[in-house]
Amino acid sequence: MLVKVGSRELELGGEHLTELRDSNDIRYDFDALRARIAEDGYLLLRDFHDREEVLNARRAVLRKMEKMGKLDRDTLLEDGFMADGSRTLFFGGTNEDLPELLDVLNGPRIMGFFDQLFGEKSLTYNYKWLRAVGKGDYTGAHYDIVYMGRGTHNLYTVWSPIGDINYAMGGLAMCLGSHRFEELKRTYGTKDSDWDKVNNYTDDPLVITGKYGGKWATTEYRAGGRDDLRDVPYALLAGEYDEPVPAERGHPLSILPGKSRRTLGR
Repeated sequence: MLVKVGSRELELGGEHLTELRDSNDIRYDFDALRARIAEDGYLLLRDFHDREEVLNARRAVLRKMEKMGKLDRDTLLEDGFMADGSRTLFFGGTNEDLPELLDVLNGPRIMGFFDQLFGEKSLTYNYKWLRAVGKGDYTGAHYDIVYMGRGTHNLYTVWSPIGDINYAMGGLAMCLGSHRFEELKRTYGTKDSDWDKVNNYTDDPLVITGKYGGKWATTEYRAGGRDDLRDVPYALLAGEYDEPVPAERGHPLSILPGKSRRTLGR
């Protein structure tokens, strides 16, 4: 099966693309979870959020998009089909007009998980990185730290799908082992997206693996009821090509230990 990752079509199960490993077998063993994320650079946790809470957040986002004229008016709101000509929408900010979304992203379920993972009180940024990816669009390969590392690098990022995502729609892909690409971390990984005017590293996933090694991995996702992916900020992520199917896809945020709290700025 061919899956579009960035600008490439890769064979799932082939030389360049495999399945992400989920960590539900050790879901409540926090020592094992710490060891797993150190080894793999990420945790994929299924059945984490309450599905209905996530779908409520999805409906709130879609209603906002509908008011903006970004959805196809001849389809059901719940299906989330983008209007012809609509491209990716970025709703970066505090998203205070979407309390249903914040109930999921800032709720006790996720913050309590990180309290246990860190062994201390966790914090999250007020700013959220919410995207609705349009037909034919994708996010190139990047380190989250380039966008989220201002103030501290002692953090984890979380990607939560707020819609069901199959391979044809395109979800999130990760380059396995990229949290250990020391040369890339010393160069691209030290940049700030605003101050240094940098964005994605490349749209071609094979540029990464050809130069640094590793292998890309992905999976199918289901809103809330199944999937949440947390990763270290030095893990290369890429968005897959989006077919003309539901628009709203995923939301990354950052979680950091309480001791890491600093003024966010240089």
